[in-house]
Amino acid sequence: MARRRKPVTTRKPPAVVIVGFGRVGGAIARALKVAKWPLAVLPRSQDSVRRAATSGIRLADHDDLKAAQLCLLAVPDAQVQNAAELVLEDLGPSTALVHLSGALTLAAFGQTAIESKRALGSFHPLAAISDPSDPLEGHTAALAATTPTLLASLQQLARVLEMETIEVPESGRAAYHAGAVLSAGLLVSLADVAVSSLQHAGLEREQALRALLPLMNSALRGLSARGFSKGLTGPVVRGDVGVVQAHLDALPAELGSLYRLLSRRTLALVGESLPAETKLALQRILA
Repeated sequence: MARRRKPVTTRKPPAVVIVGFGRVGGAIARALKVAKWPLAVLPRSQDSVRRAATSGIRLADHDDLKAAQLCLLAVPDAQVQNAAELVLEDLGPSTALVHLSGALTLAAFGQTAIESKRALGSFHPLAAISDPSDPLEGHTAALAATTPTLLASLQQLARVLEMETIEVPESGRAAYHAGAVLSAGLLVSLADVAVSSLQHAGLEREQALRALLPLMNSALRGLSARGFSKGLTGPVVRGDVGVVQAHLDALPAELGSLYRLLSRRTLALVGESLPAETKLALQRILA
């Protein structure tokens, strides 16, 4: 006889107040509104107030701050401590303070918040959010928390946003965030470098971007399907020394420097598969 499944128990969603209604705060607020979580926002500018009203998201009052179980500080890194100090007296004794920074440790809340003995945490979405309408589902959130109860609430928050989670040690926050920036913001900067190379060849900027975006997407698909070494393509992978030299001769000095740096990284990934003389020749021209 088939065993009966136990009913899945769902934790009651915590009441959330989000301080700030910019790109990240707006994206989280919109998703929580769709999920019907108890939510109010505390915008920090008249423009943010108008955006929240247009989105149909309720503005927080004193009672919301007092009753909140999670207070998310969706503010720039340099303003986390100030934002925490501004709301601290209005929060209930069990309200957890959570910042959304990738680089900051929990010490960023400041001594006043730390001495308040309330739970402190961090919820950093690993998503390139350039507009509040950008989706969060399918991405990962980096979590940190001073109590197991808060950690469980942040994991619950991630689940409702359809995000995976990782926990980042306090000592590794800066290195973790540097990797996040390299994979997102600086990837866009790298695309600008690639577009500039095509412009140097005589193409229009918009034409170059339209041509390169599918190429970049295909490279990411290869990485996802086959990993670093097998997902790589290009002249370094093939050991085509002449093509690499031609690229360096054709590029302006600034672009050539970046090309050399990234090609050396490629060589480190695939160098063992190349003949020794080919690897040595590439090392010489990429030095």
